[in-house]
Amino acid sequence: MSRTYTLLVALTATLFSMAFVLGASAQSSPPLQTDVIVRGLEHPWGVAFLPDGHAIVTERPGRIRILSDGKLSKPVKGVPKVAARGQGGLLDIAVSPNFASDNLVYFSFSQPGRGGSGTAAARAKLVRDGANARLENVQIIFSMKKKTRSTLQFGSRLVFAPDGTLFITTGDRGDAPRAQDLQDAAGSVVRIQPDGSIPPDNPTWRGKPHLPEIWSKGHRNIQGAVFDPLTHRLLTNEHGAKGGDEINQPEAGKNYGWPVISYGREYSGAKIGVGTAAPGYEQPLHYWNPSIAPSGMAVYEGDMFPEWKGNLLIGSLKFEYLARLERDGSGKIGKEHQILKGEFGRIRDVRITPDGSIWLLTDEEDGAIVRVSRGK
Repeated sequence: MSRTYTLLVALTATLFSMAFVLGASAQSSPPLQTDVIVRGLEHPWGVAFLPDGHAIVTERPGRIRILSDGKLSKPVKGVPKVAARGQGGLLDIAVSPNFASDNLVYFSFSQPGRGGSGTAAARAKLVRDGANARLENVQIIFSMKKKTRSTLQFGSRLVFAPDGTLFITTGDRGDAPRAQDLQDAAGSVVRIQPDGSIPPDNPTWRGKPHLPEIWSKGHRNIQGAVFDPLTHRLLTNEHGAKGGDEINQPEAGKNYGWPVISYGREYSGAKIGVGTAAPGYEQPLHYWNPSIAPSGMAVYEGDMFPEWKGNLLIGSLKFEYLARLERDGSGKIGKEHQILKGEFGRIRDVRITPDGSIWLLTDEEDGAIVRVSRGK
């Protein structure tokens, strides 16, 4: 292969990448229309879409509702008891990739137990009987063994990978050293089979004693996660302390540093760990200073906003906006746009609907689902 040909290929790739970013920037502000689909949800946390076009949504105090034609069902029966204190309660929800045949839903929650509570995940069969619905055969598929009295930092998002495995994200429970303990699921990304068993290709952590479900470590509090169709990898976001919120691409057997390295500081202003980098710890793809308190995350793939394809959409709890982060063809993160700032409150979850519109959950006592579509 000639040197000229090699340079031509590299130049073409560079120009393509530049065109991708410039094209997104030039069309970064299409007209938006917002509609409140429903109100009256108490601190809604997660929402997922059923194959029939209906949606299923969690409320942190421990309720699951089904949304049909703009109306909420009565609470679904059979939800297990949750420790609804502080940041704890009923958290994320996901629909089985095989829902049409198995009717299974998956949900995460703060599970009460001896010593306090901890992050857990369960699955159950969703049975709908007219206006009523219930969960049957509830099965705990993951449970954090160490329960504590803390009401902080449970995580937790659920993401199915294309191979059928399930990622579960956790927080450090307000006890930072737990995020570095390989025999503790706190501060981790966990990877399991849908029935709770361990995938045979999970990392072995170089033979160190570890929980077999742990995929990655060193996370503070992961509250957003999505499987990225652009890079074909998991993406997560997590809360820092005072600054240092991160977007990461967790890989098997890797450590993302908390609390050894961080781009934030303690709330007192004190330094965290050894600084922003150290051997053996991964760097984030992106970080925020000051902290925005990121939550639900989606990759835009719809047709309603073609100029946004591949962009990340992330809810900000602290500053009450939807963050849109441009990306190039390789997934590199570029400019951030702040959308709907202060208009609807704390944005807890972000989902892309089948028609390409965007749904936002607002984390309020009178929480809402807001639909964002293209205006005229």
